[in-house]
Amino acid sequence: MKKPVLDPADVSRIIEMAWEDRTPFDAIEASYGLNESHVIDLMRHEMKPSSFRMWRKRVTGRGTKHASRRPDEVKRAYCPTQYKPK
Repeated sequence: MKKPVLDPADVSRIIEMAWEDRTPFDAIEASYGLNESHVIDLMRHEMKPSSFRMWRKRVTGRGTKHASRRPDEVKRAYCPTQYKPK
């Protein structure tokens, strides 16, 4: 699979989505066409090595990052308080 060309705003949003605990890799793939391995490559390239290692440690084995392994009670990709009215 070929990686799409992304503008800086898309890269920023993908990084934000990857950091979010409830956003599965499937949602990133549906929105931007990047599968899990491409997201990992992007994170490795865009982040400082220590930040990348911290992120990998957090997401490794996390059930909510994969839609098929999510508990049934997790219905959304974000927390209800994540987007507060301005």
